[in-house]
Amino acid sequence: MKRFYKKAVAMPAEGGFCVALDGKPIRTPGGVTVLMPHRALANALAAEWEAQADEMKPALMEINQLVNSAIDRIAVNPAAMVEEIAAYAGSDLLCYRAEAPAELCTRQQEAWDPLLDWAETRFGVRFAVTTGIIPVSQDALALQRIKAVIGQDDPFQLSALRAVAGLGGSLILAMAVREARLDAATAWRIAHIDEDWQREKWGEDSEAEASRANAYRVFASAAHVLALLR
Repeated sequence: MKRFYKKAVAMPAEGGFCVALDGKPIRTPGGVTVLMPHRALANALAAEWEAQADEMKPALMEINQLVNSAIDRIAVNPAAMVEEIAAYAGSDLLCYRAEAPAELCTRQQEAWDPLLDWAETRFGVRFAVTTGIIPVSQDALALQRIKAVIGQDDPFQLSALRAVAGLGGSLILAMAVREARLDAATAWRIAHIDEDWQREKWGEDSEAEASRANAYRVFASAAHVLALLR
């Protein structure tokens, strides 16, 4: 896709901020004018558009994708997205531990237990932990309290939170990123302890490395959006 504009800038608009390409506000794939209540997010989105070369790569414009999803999908029914995000807590990565080997178990315990302690302090309930893949039920009160917190987020925050929770496999971890308990790089490492263990043991091919790099780029962009909107 050829770059079809000379300049991308964030600017005030009725009800918030927009991003204009040569003076014309951008629209979502659904045809809705992109309007954001956050100046910081508008600036970041404008910078992403401005950074495009002569050959644009829309698939690599992660902030743009998060914003489009917020407007076209989430804003239509934010309650449904709150339910979708909260569901990650029911099968949270941090609650499922390896039975062996001992070194992997130790790595999980050292990285994940402090986050469960934080979640207990933050939400007033303790998440249940199990070994292996046998499902463990979480306290309904814990899920309700997390849901009440994320239910206060706007569609842009929900869009970014869903990306972090989905790619990290953990709502507890995503909430820690949301509330500045973890930065993106640390959260990514914590979420991939099992995978890193396997890589150390068996190695990894170039395709898997590229896929992982792409996933991290989206994860980091979503974490950046959460930081901008904090």
